[in-house]
Amino acid sequence: MAKLKLSKHALHEQQEQLKLYQRLLPSLDLKRRQLTMEEKKAQEDYAAAQSAVDALETRIGEELPMLADKEFRLGGLVRFNRYKVVEQNVVGVKLPFLDSIDCTIADYSRLATPPWVDTLVQRLKDAAEQRMRAEIAGERQRILQIQVRRITQRVNLFEKILIPTAKQNIQKIRIFLGDAERASVVTSKLAKKKQLQQRQAESEEVL
Repeated sequence: MAKLKLSKHALHEQQEQLKLYQRLLPSLDLKRRQLTMEEKKAQEDYAAAQSAVDALETRIGEELPMLADKEFRLGGLVRFNRYKVVEQNVVGVKLPFLDSIDCTIADYSRLATPPWVDTLVQRLKDAAEQRMRAEIAGERQRILQIQVRRITQRVNLFEKILIPTAKQNIQKIRIFLGDAERASVVTSKLAKKKQLQQRQAESEEVL
């Protein structure tokens, strides 16, 4: 850390820095509060998406208990064909947003399969889509957690280090300059007194 210079120029620099920190802090704190709200919302969205996945899986088990029978081989009925994730700007943070999902349903004979397979296909499609939504929601939550931590660190840096340090530096410089000014006044008075005494002594010698 550079040694603090005790001068009027340094005092001006510290005062300007303090003004800058105090001007930036409110906007940083506002962004921190906004991101904290978004993080909380993302947590709720993720929890809701996970609950929806669990609910769909439970529903499949309740509606289609016959799936427990190993005789039915129904794997690969629903597969992701493609999905589109776009960027969403939230309070200056880029977050993934699930724009669309396209699932491929395998060809199967409706005559050769039980009628409940149609219900199964729809439920599997719904569950696959909801799992993807939960995955994206989890990623949004993770990114926001990181951003909240970073902005909180910056706010703390300004509140607990930069602003207090600038105030302390300003006080130190002012005290030093004040002492130096008083010392200069005293020195000046002593010099004048000495000069006066010297002139008086010289006048006495002339007389």
